[in-house]
Amino acid sequence: MEHLLDIDELSVSEIKEILDLAQFYADALNGGEWDREKLKDKVVMTLFFENSTRTVTSFNFAALRLGAELINWNAGVSSLNKNESFQDTIDTLGAMKPDAVVIRHSEYGAPIKVAERMECPVINAGDSYRAHPTQALLDALTMIQEKGSLKGLNVAICGDISHSRVANSNAHLLTKMGANLRFVAPDFFKPEKMPVKGITYYDSLDEGIDDCDVVMMLRVQKERIADKKGLPDDDTYFKNYGLTHERLKAAKPDVMVMHPGPMNRGIEISGELADDMKYSRMAKQVENGVYARMAVLDLLLTK
Repeated sequence: MEHLLDIDELSVSEIKEILDLAQFYADALNGGEWDREKLKDKVVMTLFFENSTRTVTSFNFAALRLGAELINWNAGVSSLNKNESFQDTIDTLGAMKPDAVVIRHSEYGAPIKVAERMECPVINAGDSYRAHPTQALLDALTMIQEKGSLKGLNVAICGDISHSRVANSNAHLLTKMGANLRFVAPDFFKPEKMPVKGITYYDSLDEGIDDCDVVMMLRVQKERIADKKGLPDDDTYFKNYGLTHERLKAAKPDVMVMHPGPMNRGIEISGELADDMKYSRMAKQVENGVYARMAVLDLLLTK
C-alpha cells in the first residue's frame, strides 16, 4: 500500500490489517501505553480545499499522537488566490518533501492526480462524491466493536446517496467484508449506478431499515445539488425520510445508529434520537476516527 486513495484498491487482508491496527491503537490509547515517537521526524501535511471539522482534526490528533510534525496548509491564504494552478501548487508543496500528504478536494479524482505528482504517500480525506476511505474504515471499526463482525450484518445507509462519498466507500468496504447492504433514498437521491453489486435499494425508510443491525443516516448535501427542482423542502423530507425513535422500531432492538457528520437535526434525524446513547454511536465514530487514521499513517510511513 503506497497510498490510500480508495477502499476499492484494498484487499480483504489489507482492510483487516488496518482495522486490527486501529483497534490496537484504540486499546493502547485508552490504556495509556503506546509508542508516542513512532513517527518522530516525519512531517505530515494536510491540504484541505473543503471545510472539515472531524476529518482534519482527527488526522491532526492521529499524527501528533504518533509523534509526527504537522503542516496544516491553508487554501484560503495560498497562491491559488493569485491564480496559481492546482498543479503548480501541488508541485510547489511536493518540492518541500513532506513525508505524507492528506488531501480533501471537491474535484472528482483530485487525490489520484496528487499521488501521481508527489513522492510520498497520499491519503484521500474525501474527493467530490467519489470516495472517503478513512471514513469507511472508522465506520467499520465502530460496527465491529459493537457487533463483533461485519459478516452477515444488515446495514442500511439512508439519505442523499447520490452525492455521498461516504456511501460509496462504505459500499465497497461493507460488501467486500460480507455485510448485507441496503441503500434507502427517495428517487431524487437514488444513484444512477450502484457502486458495487449486491446492494438492495429501497425508496421507503420504514421498509429499508426493517430488521437492520445498523442504520447510517446521511445529510442532504445541498451544496452539491446543481438542479434543485424536485428537491423536497426540509419539513417534507423529515416527514418521509427523517429517522426518529418511532421509525427505528422497525429495525432490530439492539440496532445502532450512525452518522458521518455533519448532522442536520430535524432533517435526516431527530435531535432526540441523535442524543440517545442507547442507539447513537456518533461520538464513538469520531473517537474511532483518530485510531483508524493512526493506523493508516503508521502503515504508510513505517513500511
